[in-house]
Amino acid sequence: MTINFIDLMAQQQAIQAQLQERIQKVLTHCQFIMGPEVKELETRLADYVGAKHAVSCASGTDALLMPLMAYGVGPGDAIFTTPFTFIATAEVIQLLGAVPVFVDIDPKTFNLDPEALAQAIGNLGKNPRTASLKPKGIIAVDLFGQPADYDAINALAKKHGLFVIEDAAQSFGGTYKGRRACSLAEVAATSFFPAKPLGGYGDGGAVFTTSEEMAATLRSIRVHGQGVHKYDNVRIGINGRLDTLQAAILLAKMDIFDQEVAARQQVAQRYCEGLKKVVEVPYVAPECTSVWAQYSVLSDHREELQAKLKTAGVPTAIYYPKPLHRQEAFTHLGYRDGDFPMSERAAARIFSLPMHPYMQDQVFEIIFKALGA
Repeated sequence: MTINFIDLMAQQQAIQAQLQERIQKVLTHCQFIMGPEVKELETRLADYVGAKHAVSCASGTDALLMPLMAYGVGPGDAIFTTPFTFIATAEVIQLLGAVPVFVDIDPKTFNLDPEALAQAIGNLGKNPRTASLKPKGIIAVDLFGQPADYDAINALAKKHGLFVIEDAAQSFGGTYKGRRACSLAEVAATSFFPAKPLGGYGDGGAVFTTSEEMAATLRSIRVHGQGVHKYDNVRIGINGRLDTLQAAILLAKMDIFDQEVAARQQVAQRYCEGLKKVVEVPYVAPECTSVWAQYSVLSDHREELQAKLKTAGVPTAIYYPKPLHRQEAFTHLGYRDGDFPMSERAAARIFSLPMHPYMQDQVFEIIFKALGA
């Protein structure tokens, strides 16, 4: 049998009728840019997470870039974030001429370590490389679907006068202390890349906020800095609109999202019970639920285990093999091997197994047998 890392085909078969109906409506009204489905999706997203506003956009990267632009981030600003994530998190900081200041992770959750963050903020002015920078904000990443410790992070931000952006690209559907991801900081960003728990059939994203002023600014930035009409430009913006067709697809997927999240919990539980004796299974903090964007395990024998799985026809992936501070794109920041030991150790030991709501019993049996579980 063919084993898929993520099975989008099975999901599509489950919602084929709804998808066709939604897409046909768009093809009928022909409002392909900012059509009625976009507003409908934004309302449903905001209601789902408990935020006042959801501003859709063209990608998860735009969802991070737009609030940074709204905060006026630019040269001379320092933005604290994790090196153990996808490059987009730090890329948007550097695109605006600001400087990503990396902070090590909690080795259990893989999320930003609040104690390390407090240290990094305190040491910013003491390091010759960063002494001239102004601390401006924090981007906390909810890695693999589990939210970071936002009570601690938000408290640090308030103490030092910093903004917080929740990078919830992987955590839409997860919770922290009973609150949904995308509502845990003053601004949150998510992604609708096809592989995400709520994914479209192309790129897409959304920004969440309770601030009327921030929402208005984001909507302006999304459309080239638009003011009262398309030829009135009050600021520099981007072309960051979400296609109506993608909104229609996401609306169809939202109809089954809760049951998919529940199925993901069952998949993760089965993995945890079956694999706990052969690998280090993921840790979820008691105050959190993960939406399991990936199911990532740790092992000192990663290559050997991946080879066994490959022989059995099981695909695996490594998120992330090289932390950002070791990427060539950030060599100018002057970081060295060993600066973020928790991130480096995780990168050397981690690998991910197939994870989606449509996992079949036979797939678990193959995986467990291949790993000797």
